[in-house]
Order: sequence, then C-alpha cells, then structure tokens
Amino acid sequence: MITENGYSLPKSERLSSFGAIRRLFKEGRGGFIYPFRYIVYAEPAEQTDVAILFSTPKKFHKRANRRNLLRRRMREAYRLNRTILAEAGKGAAIEVALIYSTKEIHDYKTIENGVKRVLQNIAGNL
Repeated sequence: MITENGYSLPKSERLSSFGAIRRLFKEGRGGFIYPFRYIVYAEPAEQTDVAILFSTPKKFHKRANRRNLLRRRMREAYRLNRTILAEAGKGAAIEVALIYSTKEIHDYKTIENGVKRVLQNIAGNL
C-alpha cells in the first residue's frame, strides 16, 4: 500500500511483528544479489500489501553509526523504488527482508542499484 504522497515509508509498511518475521525466515524463499541477501514470503490477498524489514548485521559492521547509515541508505533506495514491487504484486501480501551482507560500506548509488535489482527479481518471481 502506497500512501497519499507516495514517498513516505510509514510504520505499517515496515515488518515488525515477531510472528511475521519468524514466518518470513522459516517459510520464505531467498537469494543473494550483491550486496544484499533477501528473503521473500508472499501469499494471496485481496489487497496488495508490502511489508519490508531492513537489517545490517553486527557481524560485519561493529559500529552502530555505520549500521544506521547503511540502513538509512537502504530505506531511501527502497522508498523511491518500491513501485516496482507494488505493481508486480497485485493481489498478494508480500513480506521482504533485505539484509546488507558485505563488509564494505558502499555509496548510495551502489545500494540503490542493488535494491532495484532485488525488487525486479522479486517482481519477476511473483
């Protein structure tokens, strides 16, 4: 669901329920597109609903300010390109986990290209 102005990312579009996160990691299908590992769980629904989870493991980035920077870049890239997933997932409830899986800190353009490729891959598989 995209909001009125189309560019915000409200709490309702973020995956935060413990049960939903557990189901996503247990039953979802995943893949790797540099620099992201992603996991997707989709089920038929009356209304298109997309929820996303962003993660940057402490294993790769020990400092919280670096993890926060990477998550902010991931959220921004998703926020601007989420229509790719919304258009392809008509009539489905989609849950996505996007995990930054490299030790390097990439610039925004690299992250945006990775997010676009992940979203296009997910949209193609729906």
